[in-house]
Amino acid sequence: MIKFDHVSKVYGNGVKGLDDVSLEIQPGEFVAIIGLSGAGKSTLIRTINKMIDITDGTLSVDGVNVSDLKGSALRKYRRKIGMVFQSFNLVTRTSVINNVLTARVADMSFFRTLFGLYSKQDKITALESLDKVGILDKAYIRADQLSGGQQQRVALARTLAQNPEVILADEPVAALDPVMADLVMSDFQRINRDMNITVLINIHHVDLALQYAERIIGIQAGKIVFDGPVSEYMKDEKANFRKIYGRDMVADDIKKEKA
Repeated sequence: MIKFDHVSKVYGNGVKGLDDVSLEIQPGEFVAIIGLSGAGKSTLIRTINKMIDITDGTLSVDGVNVSDLKGSALRKYRRKIGMVFQSFNLVTRTSVINNVLTARVADMSFFRTLFGLYSKQDKITALESLDKVGILDKAYIRADQLSGGQQQRVALARTLAQNPEVILADEPVAALDPVMADLVMSDFQRINRDMNITVLINIHHVDLALQYAERIIGIQAGKIVFDGPVSEYMKDEKANFRKIYGRDMVADDIKKEKA
C-alpha cells in the first residue's frame, strides 16, 4: 500500500508542489491523476520513487518510510517501482531488446554490465515483456526505426522487465496520436488487470483517464480536490471538472479531450 500522510512539498522558489496531501493507494489499483499543468501531478508521482523529496508529512510504501531510504536501500526499493516517462528515454541507436535488457542491469555485476553479458533468463524476460505489449516482432531492430507509440511500448516493456510491483507513468501518452494513445493505455490496463501491478498515471487527457482507470484523483494547486472511482466522478462530471480545473467544461474542452 502507498500511503501519503499529510504530505507537502515546497520547492526552493516557494512554490507548493503538494499541500497537505493524505491518501492511500491499495495494491492492484489503476489510478489516474488529472489536473492543470503545474497543479502537482508530476510531483505526486515522483515522490513515490523519491525522485522528489517531500518537505513535510510521511510517505510510506508497504510500511517503509520513503524519506528514510538512501544508498543501496533506495536502489533496492526502486527496483520494484517502475517508471515510464513522456519522452520514452530510450537509447535509440541500439536494438529494442537491448533497451529492454537495461532493466536487468541493477541485478548484474559491473563486469557483466560493462560487456553486456546478459543471462539467458534475462533475454527470455526481455522477450516476454515485449510480447506483453505486442511488439515482440520489433525486438531486433533499432529503436529509432519505431514510431513514437512503439517506442513508448518499448519503455513499458523495459519497466515490466524489472518485475515491478508498482508502475508510475508521467504523461505517457501526451506525445502520441489518438490511436497510439489508446493502444498504450490499453497496455497499461491489461498489465494492471492480468499482472495485478499497481498503476498510477499522471495524464492530461481526461477522457482517457475515465475510459481506462478505475479511480480518479484530481489535484489543484497541490491539493487533492477529488478522489474517487470513475463512477463517482461521472455522477456529476461538470461539477467535478470545475472543481479540478477551476472553470466550466465547454464544447472546446470536449473536442480537445477526444482529439
